[in-house]
Amino acid sequence: MFYGAEVWDPWLIAAQIVCLQCLYYLTLGFFLSFLVGTRVSRLTLVYFFDFATITTSTVTGRCVIASLLPSSFAGAGYMLYLIERAKKCLDFSATLFIIHLFICIIYGGWPSSITWWVVNGTGFAVMARLGKYLCSKRELREIPISRYRSNV
Repeated sequence: MFYGAEVWDPWLIAAQIVCLQCLYYLTLGFFLSFLVGTRVSRLTLVYFFDFATITTSTVTGRCVIASLLPSSFAGAGYMLYLIERAKKCLDFSATLFIIHLFICIIYGGWPSSITWWVVNGTGFAVMARLGKYLCSKRELREIPISRYRSNV
């Protein structure tokens, strides 16, 4: 389909949101298992969704921060293949982090830690900006045109 002929498809948008969210949490779990899982006896959802675990005062908290930021870089790469449009990267990044905020509120209450806001705000900015950059680079690639000439 040509880029100008897009039709608003809510099922496609919902599927993209779900896929992006799941891939983000899978990547976060991967990094948490290596960085935090080796430090704690039991890796639980607390490290995913509780704002109190994101702290610079403990080594485990710094490992959680070190897991969240590469997950945002990976999220930008996922957007390159799932979303494919530079103008949609900000929307999908914001949706991912708003859903993450709601899950954190349900799980552990309102995030009152400034560190949580800085880390997640940085992750959002990285994902949105890098995703937009990667998608715009792909959109600006030349379209290959066949060099065959007809003998008419």
